[in-house]
Amino acid sequence: MGEERVRGCGVKAAIAAVVVVLVAVVVVVVVLSRGSDVATPGCTVTLPKEPGQQDATQYTLQPAQMSNAATIAAVASKEGLPSHAVTVALATALQESKLRNLSGGDRDSVGLFQQRPSQGWGTPEQLQDPVYAATAFYTKLAKLSGWESMPITQAAQAVQRSAAPDAYAQWEPVARAAASALTGQIPAALTCRNITVGPATADLVKTADAELGTARLSGAHPVAQGWAISTWLVARAATVGVDKVTFAGQAWTAESGAWTADPAVGQNLTLHQVPAAPPSSR
Repeated sequence: MGEERVRGCGVKAAIAAVVVVLVAVVVVVVVLSRGSDVATPGCTVTLPKEPGQQDATQYTLQPAQMSNAATIAAVASKEGLPSHAVTVALATALQESKLRNLSGGDRDSVGLFQQRPSQGWGTPEQLQDPVYAATAFYTKLAKLSGWESMPITQAAQAVQRSAAPDAYAQWEPVARAAASALTGQIPAALTCRNITVGPATADLVKTADAELGTARLSGAHPVAQGWAISTWLVARAATVGVDKVTFAGQAWTAESGAWTADPAVGQNLTLHQVPAAPPSSR
């Protein structure tokens, strides 16, 4: 009996030791996983809360996707087209390429809208230029009689002639939300967080002129236009090297990733670019 009692105590002690080790391992794993969390870059559109709605509706895209969406929206503004055109175009690009500028696709399809050179859309090189591709899409859309009142999926299908004509409808909510933010209908609706902004990889003046149709960015603007330009700057921040934008008493910085009220800024639009790296002394 004594030996069994001693043996039983030894087993209990061994089990307790194993439990302690396992607990220690679990604690270490949790600490390591917390310490290695990576903040994911993303651009989020936040819609105003509806009456009785507990949480605001949000849609998040990868920064590269939102950058392409901003180009598409800007081209519509340059062409004098309304927000509905932007919604149709964004729903189309989301379905066709997930807003990625693809070098290929089904048969000879190319670019954001997967337009086909063999169908007269342009050369492969042209169709991989988002400004050219968006302009080509809007040109065909604007020729459709009554497109302004067409359902999104019907207008998109009339332009694209897709084998899956109803597929565009699934993207309408996010396309409509992004269009509302990018056209300035909803102030400060777009935020881009955890993005790295360095010196510009594209000339800001040339890019703005090509996409927005104007390089006059800073200064006084009507409210909707000011927010449209400000939102374009945020969405295109990594490309044009902009790490701060202010407008209408609010400021966005790449560091915070959010729009916040700032009593120190005025009503005019201002921006700050990351300085170019000094030339090497070597």
